[in-house]
Amino acid sequence: MLPAIITSILDTDAYKLHMQQAVFHRYPEATVVAQFRCRSDDLLGQYADEIIYQVKLMESLVLSDDEFNYLSNISFFKSDYLNWLKKWRFNSNLLTIKNEDGKLSITIKGKWLDVILWEVPLLAVISEIVHKDRSPNIGVNEALARLKDKLALFNEKTANMDMSGFNLMDFGTRRRYSFAVQEAVVSYLKTHFNNFHSTSNYLLAYRLGLTPVGTQAHEWFQAHQRLSHNLQDCQTNALQVWLDEYPHDLGVALTDCITMDAFLRDFDLHFASHYQGLRHDSGDSIEWGEKAIAHYQQLGIDPKTKLLVFSDSLNFDKALNIYHHFNHRVKLSFGVGGFLACDIPSKEANTKALNIVLKLTECNDQSVAKLSDSPGKTISQDLDFIDELKRTFSVKI
Repeated sequence: MLPAIITSILDTDAYKLHMQQAVFHRYPEATVVAQFRCRSDDLLGQYADEIIYQVKLMESLVLSDDEFNYLSNISFFKSDYLNWLKKWRFNSNLLTIKNEDGKLSITIKGKWLDVILWEVPLLAVISEIVHKDRSPNIGVNEALARLKDKLALFNEKTANMDMSGFNLMDFGTRRRYSFAVQEAVVSYLKTHFNNFHSTSNYLLAYRLGLTPVGTQAHEWFQAHQRLSHNLQDCQTNALQVWLDEYPHDLGVALTDCITMDAFLRDFDLHFASHYQGLRHDSGDSIEWGEKAIAHYQQLGIDPKTKLLVFSDSLNFDKALNIYHHFNHRVKLSFGVGGFLACDIPSKEANTKALNIVLKLTECNDQSVAKLSDSPGKTISQDLDFIDELKRTFSVKI
């Protein structure tokens, strides 16, 4: 068994704490069910016992005084939430982890307030366990050598280009090779990559003096499918409640819970004016960006005042293609995950990032769904509800 993989509550994506605070204030009694899925169909069931062991270790984690003080100095965190978080603990009884004929089955059920922080560290645990088993002889040195090669090629390709608008962010936590690799990669980028100042990981932001970034995930919009009185109002409710919680901060909206087209129909002048920008996470990135720019223009908003964040399986080449297409038309940021935190050449095993997710399937004992712009990312087990969602939002995928 590996020693404890997760050693801090802050070793998570920033949007988890941001959403948890909103849930704490708005929906403290809401219940949810979340389920694990490996999109690449890897047989990960053999690791169930070691995952259970790591999950048990997480129950001892507490927010330290220094971590509490760090969060307290971030303007949008409220004292009531932070005082509650200081007493909060991971509860492994919410999880059911099984090896089902070689496949890994994980279900998490409980109050949304408690379930919400499990996803990212749990996926990071799974990723590190699998990679340490499959390729135990590689790690930080190999990761940094790989990164230096990538940066050299990137610098060669961009030597005569204006890259001042190319803002890189680390989004690697959930599918990293290991925490040590992610920390080393992020630390190196801070020193050697212009316009790298941000990470989605609160622990790394705290340790390395970076800006923590992240707003909300699909689960925020999914849960509102059952927290709203009318299904047709779920996106506008999700957007407005977020604004109510964060009127001056965290103003980037995720667009693809019920497809980009359905999102834009609800993203009216009020929301477009108040939100800083939009985040792309599925579907064709160029098509998505063109739709976003056209939407802002139709509303009479200058796209150059808005931010588009791209975060769908990016590597440097994909990011550069997007940058060349949209530069000077809109503000741009690129959240890169597995390409930085889990891409290490190895003859002994595949060290590419695992295609693993943990998504909501229920809220308040009713099905929820995600209708992604990439059909393979659609998540729900309730076909009737998917049909209802498609009818309600005129989705034809």
